[in-house]
Amino acid sequence: MEDSPIRTTDEERQQRLAERLREAREYLGLSQQFVADHTAISRVAISAIENGKRKVEALELAALAGLYQYPVTYFLEGALDEPASVRALAREATGLTERDREEVLRFAQFVKAYGRRQPVGDMAGEASS
Repeated sequence: MEDSPIRTTDEERQQRLAERLREAREYLGLSQQFVADHTAISRVAISAIENGKRKVEALELAALAGLYQYPVTYFLEGALDEPASVRALAREATGLTERDREEVLRFAQFVKAYGRRQPVGDMAGEASS
């Protein structure tokens, strides 16, 4: 069968996609039920997707990527362009309760929107001049 190698390649890519989705969810400390509650995807479907038993649809992938705060290209290609400090922050957040993670997220959103100030070192330099 000539198309067997192509099928194998597609299967391998599908399996890598499934692994990346599972790893991202676990890395963030999220349960499959939490993901189901925050997307339009059932917990059973999430399990099947993560185990490579079900293909993920484009809209589902977009929803998962949005929830996990990863670019879609990460799941498809494995490339991640976010700084190590962002990954470290996510790693630290896994030990928090869901409520505490929501508070950290709100704080991060606040800082992103309103926290564009001069660094403290620059302000101190101006004061002493």
